[in-house]
Amino acid sequence: MTDKSCIQKDDVYKVHSFIISKGVNPVHGKVVWDPLKSLWYGGMLLGALILGPLTFTWDAALLCIILLEITVCLGWSVGMHRRLIHRSFKCPLWVERILVWFGVIFGMQGPFGVIKAHDMRDWAQRQNDCHPYLRHGSGLLKDFWWTHHYRLVLDNPPEFDPGTEIANDRFYNFLQNTWMLQQVPLALIFYAVGGWPWIVWGVIVRVALGVHMHWFVGYLCHQDGNKDWEVDSAAVQASNFPIAGLPSMGEAYHNNHHAFPASAKLGLFKGQADFGYIFVRMLEKLGLANNIQVPENLPARSGILALSERADKTLHRNRHKGEYSAATQRRKNTELSRGSGVQRSTGYRALS
Repeated sequence: MTDKSCIQKDDVYKVHSFIISKGVNPVHGKVVWDPLKSLWYGGMLLGALILGPLTFTWDAALLCIILLEITVCLGWSVGMHRRLIHRSFKCPLWVERILVWFGVIFGMQGPFGVIKAHDMRDWAQRQNDCHPYLRHGSGLLKDFWWTHHYRLVLDNPPEFDPGTEIANDRFYNFLQNTWMLQQVPLALIFYAVGGWPWIVWGVIVRVALGVHMHWFVGYLCHQDGNKDWEVDSAAVQASNFPIAGLPSMGEAYHNNHHAFPASAKLGLFKGQADFGYIFVRMLEKLGLANNIQVPENLPARSGILALSERADKTLHRNRHKGEYSAATQRRKNTELSRGSGVQRSTGYRALS
């Protein structure tokens, strides 16, 4: 186990929870049934479909929506993704633990399970090729079935190592061992206040909606769509889906995230509402967050291609000493095209 509490500046773009040894391979493996995952996700979905209509009340539905968006924002997006996985900002440990607890309440997995699943995809998608399970590459229905009922067992996987800071944290170990049971205290409170409708909608329907929304947004963001960036030699080029930006609290701007994974800000451009980032800034104003990373203050990012002028401007600010401005690159592309008589791409190259 290694100490990863302090990440070097030139390492912020790397996947940190895996030890990549000789022979590891993200392509070859088999998809096998995961009984625990299947019972949890399948049970929540069946419960929502059967019990939801039978217990519907407006107050229970409102509880479901409000708590869902709170757990998406504070829990999954800010606590699990931007803080625990990517360390894109700093905060007191007690704040981090509260945010991670909300992430567990979201209902997808415990903290170690979330880190491992996320970083496995993150690492695999950066390679030249990876298994269809890891790149959402088998079509909508099959990907839905695989994600909620199966797991991938690679023939030669990397070694999982979240680092001593996280692995030795007793609270996170407790959450990992009891992540399903964390719904029970909420269910008891909901029953005391609103009876069975509040349990069904506040726990079962909410968890079912949350985990399936998370999968669907992830699936869309790994299909062909709106892009401002391209990552060199990556098996998967993520897309931005603005229509899902609001309910996902900014997570749907996934093409931006692939370009700058260590950035706490995912909505990089005008019109890309990022309520997760807004919440991080609120923590900063309260004195509960600092060292918030954005492209402008991150180390120079090499290995990406800017596909739009607004992306080129962001990349230029990130690199400080970029060899090409947007205007210079367009002029060079034009000159090359005229010289050869061939129409060339007008993409903007990020040079290291």
